[in-house]
Amino acid sequence: MADRTDAEHNAKMARIKVARDRIVESKTQEKGLLIVHTGNGKGKTSAALGMVVRAIGHGMKVGVIQFVKGAWETGEKPVFDRFADLIEFKPMGEGFTWDTQDRARDVAVAREAWDEVKRMIADPSYQMVVADELNIVLRYDYLPLDEVLEVLAAKPADTHVIVTGRNAPQALIGMADLVTEMTLVKHPFREQGVKAQKGIEF
Repeated sequence: MADRTDAEHNAKMARIKVARDRIVESKTQEKGLLIVHTGNGKGKTSAALGMVVRAIGHGMKVGVIQFVKGAWETGEKPVFDRFADLIEFKPMGEGFTWDTQDRARDVAVAREAWDEVKRMIADPSYQMVVADELNIVLRYDYLPLDEVLEVLAAKPADTHVIVTGRNAPQALIGMADLVTEMTLVKHPFREQGVKAQKGIEF
């Protein structure tokens, strides 16, 4: 009976492999992707930085601008500092807007960070650019959405751009090639009163 089950399973997997190989062979286009990580769940920045690590592993040059988290001492910065020839990692934010309580300053800081993102996107040596928490900046109208969309639409054809943050604008979602929404199911901060943990949140 086990042999019959194994044989049936192997035959089924062989059929699936033929179908999957056919699908893979039909995908021939290469292009720089506009990627959006959004949603209320944890993991948007973590997923983006995972892609950064993968890109570095392939010898790609990467730029990362953090719009909010510059006030935090994150664990990834000292790691990325060891690969300074491949990554420019710039935390430029000053914390969440409810911490700063200075809209004019928040707008100015957002503009400085966005100017750096634009510089990196325009520089053909960067193969990937991450605009971390840009969606938060857009949600609070610190930057004009139309300007951001115009820059992203005109990015070099081979450059990957990753935008993170909850509440991604619908227009950005519509423009993106790849969109992932992180869904909050359970979080110890909400459920158990556990504070942000090193190595997990920062």
